[in-house]
Amino acid sequence: MRVIVLANQKGGVGKTTTAINLGTALAAIGEKVLIVDLDPQGNASTGLGIDRRNRTISTYHVLRQEAGLYDVARPTAVPRLFVAPSTLDLLGVELEIASEGDRTFRMKKAIEILGKEPRLESDPFTYVLFDCPPSLNLLTINALAASNSVLVPLQCEFFALEGLSQLLSTIEHVKRTLNPELTIHGVVLTMYDPRNNLATQVAADVRQFMGDQVYDTIIPRNVRVSEAPSHGKPVLLYDLKCSGSQAYLKLASELIQRERRLKAA
Repeated sequence: MRVIVLANQKGGVGKTTTAINLGTALAAIGEKVLIVDLDPQGNASTGLGIDRRNRTISTYHVLRQEAGLYDVARPTAVPRLFVAPSTLDLLGVELEIASEGDRTFRMKKAIEILGKEPRLESDPFTYVLFDCPPSLNLLTINALAASNSVLVPLQCEFFALEGLSQLLSTIEHVKRTLNPELTIHGVVLTMYDPRNNLATQVAADVRQFMGDQVYDTIIPRNVRVSEAPSHGKPVLLYDLKCSGSQAYLKLASELIQRERRLKAA
């Protein structure tokens, strides 16, 4: 089971959209995927069709150690894709567990228990994707401490590199203090418009700065990708043939190729 956190402290970079559609694409090519929604806004849960009224048990209860990820996980309309939904209760959980010595390792423990879950023995999850809030708070730190690697969605806009530097510094700090196995899986350029000269320049700058850690696949700005969440569907179900869907399928394939290279190294 590989655990990947999608993180960026900037909002509006396509993080949740990437979590939903990368998870869907991985499931479509045969992986069994769990998306863990750690954002109090719960957009990943909504985008996968989980009604807010039906979230009686959520990742809040996992962080409170009142439930396990297996108990919280809900099936979606996509075969082999599950989501552990979030609720607004997550807004207060940081204060509720602030005095606990293991507060930064609650999700790590939950992942370890999930990996040994006897009810999954014959059909385990192969990928767990964390969708985090757009801030470097306790929720994000929990996900970083629990993960094997970090996937960074990065919007092709002016302040991208500045935010990336801050995030890389945080990842390095977490690696030194909480999770020495944490690596950077890669940077995914999102919301790319080839007609925009600035977007092209930002993409070139990021590749110069990060080298081969930047994915070859670029997620284009695409109206169908933006429309899909309002229908409670990943874009691959909403419009498989659109450029956004095809890009996420390529991204899933590239991610698996990188995983194979990591294992071989």
